[in-house]
Amino acid sequence: MRVLWPLKHHVWWMPSVRPTSSSARETRESGQAAVEAALTLPLVLFMVLGTLQLFLMFNARILTQLAAYRAARAGSVNHGNCTRMVDAALLQVMPAIESFMRPGPLSAGQKLAAAYARRRFNAYNDQLSDGGKAITVTGTVVWIVRDVGPRPSAGAQDDDFDMGLPVQRLETQVIFWFPMRIPFANWVMSKALLAHYGVQNYTAVNPLMTPQTAGWSSKGATSLNAAIIGEMALRMNRGEFVFPISATYTMRMMTPLKSTNFIFKNCAPTPNSI
Repeated sequence: MRVLWPLKHHVWWMPSVRPTSSSARETRESGQAAVEAALTLPLVLFMVLGTLQLFLMFNARILTQLAAYRAARAGSVNHGNCTRMVDAALLQVMPAIESFMRPGPLSAGQKLAAAYARRRFNAYNDQLSDGGKAITVTGTVVWIVRDVGPRPSAGAQDDDFDMGLPVQRLETQVIFWFPMRIPFANWVMSKALLAHYGVQNYTAVNPLMTPQTAGWSSKGATSLNAAIIGEMALRMNRGEFVFPISATYTMRMMTPLKSTNFIFKNCAPTPNSI
């Protein structure tokens, strides 16, 4: 249809405009929504899974504090014996590794005993799956760093450990290699942590914003010990997504510290450089 207007000696016409069909407009809008959802889905997914992972890490932090207390007490009443200290710490952090409250034929105590028996030598004996690939996790569960002050005198043991001041005390630091088990969140957090501590920059495609390239790198010096950073990088790069959670507790020695229990500063396999 054409509309004609007589204006002096000219004839003006305007073609009719056909309205856009609603179906075509809805198709364009749905396509735009699908693209936006695809771009934001990784970030939303990480926020949900990452929050869950952080809550688990917070719970592990509380258990590590309790483990430091238990390890310090075990060393205090057992002449600084490392085996007793490691066992005490392992038992306290075990709930952060496995759940013992799920329904099943075994009681919670039996499940705890089975989990401890599998890791009683202070090593993970777990099978994980990474993208369909089976990974055997054999890394250490806890590191125990010790310091005694004042130092015991030479000999088999110091019989005067509780005489006079200052009293002999045992400072115990427990480093729990907490396993991050939440899929996707563990991988993203491992890359971010390695970059944060200046171990390994990540400049590939940003997993949270796929069209972008990530520029994750260290911003400065870190407070973590070099041995801890090195162990974390080694285990993360072989697929063991662990994070070191540390807690310290100091207790007065209640038994004389035997020199044979203090040949090495720290409890094996903890590096003595810490």
